[in-house]
Amino acid sequence: MLTAFARAFRTPDLRRKLLFTIGIIVIYRVGSFIPTPGVDYPNVQQCIASQDQNDLLGLVNLFSGGALLQLSIFALGIMPYITASIIVQLLRVVIPHFEALHKEGQAGQAKLTQYTRYLTIALAILQSTTVITTARNGLLFRNCPVDVIPDDSFMTLTLMVITMTAGTGLIMWLGELISERGIGNGMSLLIFTSIAAKFPTALWSITSGAGGFGKFAVVIVVVVLVIGLVVFVEQSQRRIPVQYAKRMVGRKMYGGSSTYIPIKINMAGVIPVIFASSILAVPGLIAQFGDPSADWVVWISRHLVPQGAPLHITLYTLMIIFFAFFYTAITFNPDEVADNMKKYGGFIPGIRAGRPTAEYLDYVITRITSAGSVYLAIVALLPTLVLIALGVETNIPFGGSSIIIVVGVGLETVKQIDAQLQQRHYEGFLR
Repeated sequence: MLTAFARAFRTPDLRRKLLFTIGIIVIYRVGSFIPTPGVDYPNVQQCIASQDQNDLLGLVNLFSGGALLQLSIFALGIMPYITASIIVQLLRVVIPHFEALHKEGQAGQAKLTQYTRYLTIALAILQSTTVITTARNGLLFRNCPVDVIPDDSFMTLTLMVITMTAGTGLIMWLGELISERGIGNGMSLLIFTSIAAKFPTALWSITSGAGGFGKFAVVIVVVVLVIGLVVFVEQSQRRIPVQYAKRMVGRKMYGGSSTYIPIKINMAGVIPVIFASSILAVPGLIAQFGDPSADWVVWISRHLVPQGAPLHITLYTLMIIFFAFFYTAITFNPDEVADNMKKYGGFIPGIRAGRPTAEYLDYVITRITSAGSVYLAIVALLPTLVLIALGVETNIPFGGSSIIIVVGVGLETVKQIDAQLQQRHYEGFLR
């Protein structure tokens, strides 16, 4: 990998793209520390030292690279765009117009992207209002004696909402700039940057407790093993062979080629974990607005909020498996793939074209997703269970799923760099 980067920096065009990408990432990180107008920054730092945020805020804080608790102009991070993208994909199932746009090709995708942008801004307005209200009510920083928003006038709060919403729009634009003029997928790289910025600090905080360095070594070993598992599984794929029949068009012969359909073990990526974590965090957020002595609040605080609670672990695992199947069913349509193969004269050896091909693909997808969903649940829970077993109380949101995101984005970025290097260096091919 280091060799690929060294070769890339020696190539002028790739060097410009890499430097442009790094520059955008630096701007993104600097913006994470610029406070929103109306926020008392020293008070925020004092409250962060005694923070006790819930899991849902920890989730948003993870994707903002710590900017949420800083109440910076990039406090919402990339989370509104992720939510908007997921919602637009889910709407394809219930709104025929969205599915028709998806099938129209580049023009339809551009329209769906425009809808995603509008929805991102709407969600940013909603989420910024929620964050500011939570900060005013003292729920963002529990047990903090100072006010983080001294002036709670209407004009100040409106300016804060506008600033955070504009920050989300700027992040979305920066991500698109990376995709167009840099290297890799812009949004994925910004998520990678946010998680990577928080991960080392969270790991190093393990050393502050009793037996810290011993526990730190154990956690590092587990992280390395999980990284190896993630690399192995994310690179693995089931290749279904496809043969295209020869056909005459005028005087030319077309077809006769062989290819394959690559099916990844984990086709849903980290989306099931995002869904499961977000849904499980909602009861704890609701309980914060209730009477602490109420029976239902006590039950939620005891059985759903703690990550080590048996009910929490059980529901978390089941929801990851369910959403893995659900999201895979949305993103991969066996009937559509079978129809496209039949249209262009393609067939799977030993399987008849049409309906039998769709049934075979559905059978393969179901078996692979079964293994992929279990793998995803294991990776998501393993680091958290190890931390609980060691008695470590450090807050690492998402656990192993952070590793999935970081490793997955890193692998895809390196692949893109390597592919562009192969396009510019033909020595081996010419020889």
